[in-house]
Amino acid sequence: MTIRLVPYETLDACQRQQVEAIEVHHEQIKFSGDIHGALHTLLSKPGPGVKGFALLADDIPVAFLLLKRPPVLPAWADEHSATLHALQVDQRHQGKGYGKACLQALPDVARQAFPEIRALELSVDADNEAAIALYAKFGWVDSGEAYKGRIGYERRMGLIF
Repeated sequence: MTIRLVPYETLDACQRQQVEAIEVHHEQIKFSGDIHGALHTLLSKPGPGVKGFALLADDIPVAFLLLKRPPVLPAWADEHSATLHALQVDQRHQGKGYGKACLQALPDVARQAFPEIRALELSVDADNEAAIALYAKFGWVDSGEAYKGRIGYERRMGLIF
């Protein structure tokens, strides 16, 4: 099986339809949003500040994520970083290591998309213990700061290159 993280704009029409069909479990929506919100963010105002990526397993999209840079970089992020948003693994493909594959491929893909960045950052809900543990396993470090987010407290984590 070939697994690769590719820019959304390189997908063919069929693969883009398959991305639109990505669904996460209902209880995960509060953490990652749904694919329609992520695609709206990517496609409603195209520009250099937002890039989408699909994880392909044998050329079939099984996961999706967004990276952001100025002018849409969140206020909490360092200007020399890119931020990770809307990481979603299709519920029909969860438990197969695709979230891990996204995180493994992400640093190289992020540097190719934004050569000027020095780090990746993300904000994760403080009670999303599974996500925090997964990020930490791949070298992301908790900043130690918690702040009030949209649904409760959030932690900031970073991965320095």
